[in-house]
Amino acid sequence: MFDHRTVSLADQVFERLENEILSGKYAHGEILTENKLVAELGTSRTPIREAIKRLEQEHIVAIDQKGIHILGVTEKDVEDIFDIRLRIEGLAAERTAEAITDEELVILKEALDLQEFYLMKNDAVRITSQDSRFHELIYKFTRSNVLHDTLFPLHNKTQKFRRALARNKSRAAGSIEEHRAIYEAIAAHDPALAAARMTEHVRRAKEHLLPGGEE
Repeated sequence: MFDHRTVSLADQVFERLENEILSGKYAHGEILTENKLVAELGTSRTPIREAIKRLEQEHIVAIDQKGIHILGVTEKDVEDIFDIRLRIEGLAAERTAEAITDEELVILKEALDLQEFYLMKNDAVRITSQDSRFHELIYKFTRSNVLHDTLFPLHNKTQKFRRALARNKSRAAGSIEEHRAIYEAIAAHDPALAAARMTEHVRRAKEHLLPGGEE
């Protein structure tokens, strides 16, 4: 059930529970107990308690005397995350276009090239990993810890939700094409164009992920 060779058991329990909550296996408002999770997961209480504590920090569950209350991520949560990203992710691209060095452009292009390589290999896991890296590098190259520390967790949340819903494959090619356009604007040191292309990229991601959006 779990791979004990590479990732800690608590991490594996956390990832499994997070994915099952986000994908809807456990409904919003459902109450779980440690005993139920021990029986379902076939592991001891210690990694379960560690995983539940992390899920509580992520505001995916809440804990009280009755048990573990499932909060999950609602459509409103995802919409709010995207609305925040729409407001400030363009600013990050703008700042990076102004500040990025030639050496950093090489690093950013490598993340983009790897996305295209893994797309050809149909490797969804590594596509997602390099997608996150591409965005994190842009946040990092803003030279703003505030922008980085605000945007990186929000991007991770949307990636996790997309992965739990298994909706990342159909958009991968379009997303990478948009990344290429963003990279070209940044490489041209064109802040306004970089901001516009990043904002459009986030808008398309929102439309794709939320119900009623484009596929």
